Amino acid sequence: MAILQVNYQSKALFRTVPMNVILPADRFDPDSNTYINDPDRKYKTLYLLHGLLGNYTDWITKTRILDWAAEKNLAVVMPSGDNSFYFRSRTPWNDYQTFIGEELVEMTRRMFPLSDRREDTFIAGLSMGGYGALRNGIIYSETFSHVIGLSSAIHLFEDLSAENDIGLFDDLKEAAKTDLNPKITVSDMLKAGRSVPKFYLSCGLQDDLLGVNVNFRDFLKENGIDVTWDEEDYGHEWDFWDSQIRKVLDWLPL
Repeated sequence: MAILQVNYQSKALFRTVPMNVILPADRFDPDSNTYINDPDRKYKTLYLLHGLLGNYTDWITKTRILDWAAEKNLAVVMPSGDNSFYFRSRTPWNDYQTFIGEELVEMTRRMFPLSDRREDTFIAGLSMGGYGALRNGIIYSETFSHVIGLSSAIHLFEDLSAENDIGLFDDLKEAAKTDLNPKITVSDMLKAGRSVPKFYLSCGLQDDLLGVNVNFRDFLKENGIDVTWDEEDYGHEWDFWDSQIRKVLDWLPL
């Protein structure tokens, strides 16, 4: 298993961007308890997004994702998303939607031996990254077969009070009527007849975001969408996300 730091010039963001990549160097065979050189293998891939105030190092330094990805022979791509909420900003050179949903997938598949099959491609995130994973996973549902939101910051579109307007979405009441709202993206996906991903949602029982995540879970179920839910006695914290990412890897078809 290798950890790679990559810097490349993004066309969507018009600047050099960093990311960490966990890449299996050899395939682990649990039957023989050995690593096997398999140069023609294309690896299943998880695109893993950080939260507000974080960066591409968070998941490596604050969870055990490296060990667990090695056990699963899983490639993991962890980009930096700044404080963008991973959508197409009104300011120039901040098209994080295209960056996450199109460019990053295409670029990493050219760089590394990653599978290009939808059923092998997954997206996940925590908090702000949970919002980004949900929204982009739905918009690009033809690319991602499994979508994971951990403690997802989707509260902005549930509580439209002025104090929740962090400045990125302009008028939240208007934004809530657009595909910036994950519920709208789900409705658009279903109306368009696009492939529907499977969802894994979770939130800590002590987290202020629990209610809105339960609400979104119920919304998915009401629309006949396959959703797995989990909750643990945590707040909005890394101990919870460390525990959850292990469960996510056990849930994925690896």
